Amino acid sequence: MTLQLSSDFLLWCAVLNYAVLLAWFSAFTFARGWMRRLHGRWFHISDERFDGIHYACMAVYKIGILLFCLVPYVALRILSSHAG
Repeated sequence: MTLQLSSDFLLWCAVLNYAVLLAWFSAFTFARGWMRRLHGRWFHISDERFDGIHYACMAVYKIGILLFCLVPYVALRILSSHAG
């Protein structure tokens, strides 16, 4: 796999992961009641805890995107600019 192909792959992974994060945030913002009722069938948690769990999970997911997609992408771009 070439540096260009690897960096393109990581960029598309980041784009798709941010799309998932945006869909999750949109669902949480606009369909929170539905999500709360759906999850409330299985888990008996308070509204505050439900919000905190989603907020924390979105933050961890975002950090994962940064660490596993964007940082390697930037590193490969730096390498490819010095390679030729």
